[in-house]
Amino acid sequence: MRFLHTSDWHLGRRFHGEDLTDVQRKILDHICATARSEEADALLVAGDIYDRAIPSLDAVRLFSHALEQLADLGIPAIMISGNHDSAHRLGVGAGLLSKAGVHLRTDPAQAAVPVLLENEHGPVAVYGVPYLEPALARDQLAAEAASHQAVLTSALDRIRTDLAGRSAGTRSVVLAHAFVTGASGCDSERDISVGGVAHAGASVFDGIDYVALGHLHGAQQVNGRIHYSGSPLAYSFSETGHTKSLTLIDLPAHAAPTVTRTDLPGELRLPLARLTGRLEELLADPAHDDLAKAWLHVTLTDADRPYEPMARLRQRFPHTLHLEHIPTAIPGQATDTPTYRERLHGRGDLDISHDFITVVRGTPPTEDEAILLQEAVDDLHARAQQKETV
Repeated sequence: MRFLHTSDWHLGRRFHGEDLTDVQRKILDHICATARSEEADALLVAGDIYDRAIPSLDAVRLFSHALEQLADLGIPAIMISGNHDSAHRLGVGAGLLSKAGVHLRTDPAQAAVPVLLENEHGPVAVYGVPYLEPALARDQLAAEAASHQAVLTSALDRIRTDLAGRSAGTRSVVLAHAFVTGASGCDSERDISVGGVAHAGASVFDGIDYVALGHLHGAQQVNGRIHYSGSPLAYSFSETGHTKSLTLIDLPAHAAPTVTRTDLPGELRLPLARLTGRLEELLADPAHDDLAKAWLHVTLTDADRPYEPMARLRQRFPHTLHLEHIPTAIPGQATDTPTYRERLHGRGDLDISHDFITVVRGTPPTEDEAILLQEAVDDLHARAQQKETV
């Protein structure tokens, strides 16, 4: 059986203020065209369909456009909600849509209820595990702790129990939206850490034939059975070097899945580029003539911040979208002090809170204070998720 795996559409998102509606519509058209041309038996969408819990009207129109095309394909589409989606809003009308072959899985309690497919090689059970906010999903899934590892383990234990009761030879596919140990993230993914622990181990998915993951925007494999499709569009300059693609999975009856990535055509890729150097050199160097239409991330290395650098850059490069100033080293002067952004990069809310207390007071939090901070951070994450799902 052949699946087309995609994720992280982020409908409604903008790129440093640039409208992406048209290119997102073309990408949705390309996904449907690829499913048809590659004769996929089903489409898998592993979360973050929208960019916001309350999507814009343009984003809703894009999703409606996609649903109409998916219904016309005549193949099942299985989708889950991601951490950017409001599970309740996305799940509205799920029962009706399933009659048209579009199966939305947004309720953690239904994670072990599969979409059943079948071909000449036998049945395939496709399970959708929506993004699980640990503090909220713990009680729903009777998990041992409020952590990503614990709630995913509980969901997968239920799936394995359901699978064990099905006919021998039933193949299994799981969609999930999570950060699995061994994978690499980038700047455009929203932090999903709770108590500083964002990861879940790959062993959570033991016994599953193929795991279609979403959340990380770079296409990659965790192991031969577990893959991220990546986002079909770049959403930050950290993705400048990514090769955006769709993932095709062939799932045979009694063998490991075969995974093939099909690159998106060049016209569907954002024209991203980075420039680094002194302002006057960047403005004068003819080697940069071909970047006049590129969307640029510019790093200026002048010893002093130049006057009105953005306005001057945009005279030559109209689509300069992001500008930062990192002076070059001055002889005899240390320049290795990290910026505020660099100090925060990759750190969870709990770590930042500990650092704040340490800096302000001069001593780190006590053991009792650390427990209170942990509870406060977990509560804030839970409240944020509840606001998105109301």
